Amino acid sequence: MSALAESNRLNIIELLRDGPRTVGEVAEQLQLRQPQVSKHLRILSEAGLVEVEPVANRRIYRLRPQPFMKLDDWLKSYRQLWEERFDRLDDYLAKLQEKEDGE
Repeated sequence: MSALAESNRLNIIELLRDGPRTVGEVAEQLQLRQPQVSKHLRILSEAGLVEVEPVANRRIYRLRPQPFMKLDDWLKSYRQLWEERFDRLDDYLAKLQEKEDGE
């Protein structure tokens, strides 16, 4: 999670969501310097969020789906909790509306 807390790294993740990119492509798209992008990609790689494939003299980065699937599973419990609470709120508001309409 801390790897995603930095805005440039989050932007890199968003960019990689559309498909694999080289360091140069990421730098160009996000208008960052290449050494800065390399540093951010190294941190994302160490966090297990991206993987790198060396092709000749280029490095191609792509998202690893497993960490995001784990994060989604963890968030599901919270989504379910909030959906239940919103359902109860909807029921409560509907009862209030019925009372107002009945008066």
